[in-house]
Amino acid sequence: MPLQQLERLKAVNRFLTLEIDRKKELEEIVKLASEICQTSVALITLLDDQNQYVKFNVGFNHPTTSKKDAFCQYTIQEYDVFEVPDAKRDERFVHNPLVTGDPNIRFYAGAPLTTQDGHNLGSLCVIDQQPKELTDTQKQLLRVLARQVIQVLEFEFSINALKSQFVKAKQAEIKLRSFFESSVSCHLLLGRDFDILAFNKSLELFIDELYGIRIREAMDIRAYVHESHLPTFVENYQVALSGETVTSEREIVYPDKRVFWYITYEPARDEEGVILGVSCNATDITDRIQRERLLGLQNESLRKIAYIQSHELRRPVSSILGLMVLIKEEDYFHPDREELVMLERAVNELDGKISDIVSCTNER
Repeated sequence: MPLQQLERLKAVNRFLTLEIDRKKELEEIVKLASEICQTSVALITLLDDQNQYVKFNVGFNHPTTSKKDAFCQYTIQEYDVFEVPDAKRDERFVHNPLVTGDPNIRFYAGAPLTTQDGHNLGSLCVIDQQPKELTDTQKQLLRVLARQVIQVLEFEFSINALKSQFVKAKQAEIKLRSFFESSVSCHLLLGRDFDILAFNKSLELFIDELYGIRIREAMDIRAYVHESHLPTFVENYQVALSGETVTSEREIVYPDKRVFWYITYEPARDEEGVILGVSCNATDITDRIQRERLLGLQNESLRKIAYIQSHELRRPVSSILGLMVLIKEEDYFHPDREELVMLERAVNELDGKISDIVSCTNER
């Protein structure tokens, strides 16, 4: 199937599933076409590769027909009004079931519904049971009405697309806002002049607890940064505005507590990459730092205990080793004395274990 035909079918399918709010307007166009052309039937149709779909009509009782029987299959091949003055005298339609049977078509005229990108989706057509011909004025008005139909359909498609995008954007915003507000970290979005653009609940509560003030958008954040941290904050903010990400860990002493913060400053960009401000995120890592410090103290205590214990054990072992040397020198040691051999082995093994303990302690 040619690419152009595939593109046309895609467009038809989009409009076939389109939810139309301006139905009354299209119904009025169909009625007006019937009145202007003085015919008993008028239709707005869409055609895919198999069927003709009657979307709006006056005086027609068939919601669909086969494309091969549809007069409009010829209309969509044209870019002007296609007219059949008398179907029974036209060899293309003389045996058509829509001519030989209900609705007994004798006269047909249709203007194609052409999209802005040049695809003929269907037609605005008029039908009658008596042969006739349209005047030039009637044809011109039929063209105008057909353009009005496609304008309404394309407008409705655009509105539906915008609605869909809005819903998706709203859902994404809700998810992001849910994460933003449920985070225990303090999140803050600043403009290019330290002005507050957005903040989450955690930051709002922290500022309220610390200063008894409810922060609002457009306020200057510098008024709420601890004085000991303000120079560093300003410096990191300006670095982020230049396009670099900055991270830092800092302890800040407040009137009633100490807090260790892990802070990131990131450039906030728009879709085109232009820096609009700075995203600041501060996480309270006090518990982690305190655990790390406690663990360090515990490890140091263990090292001291191990060191002391190893040296306390080493003293009697050294004494035994010295005695073993004396026994050997005085020739008290004899190979047949199995208990002395076992004693020497045990003492040497114990000495080796103690040396290992001392080595591990020194490595720590």
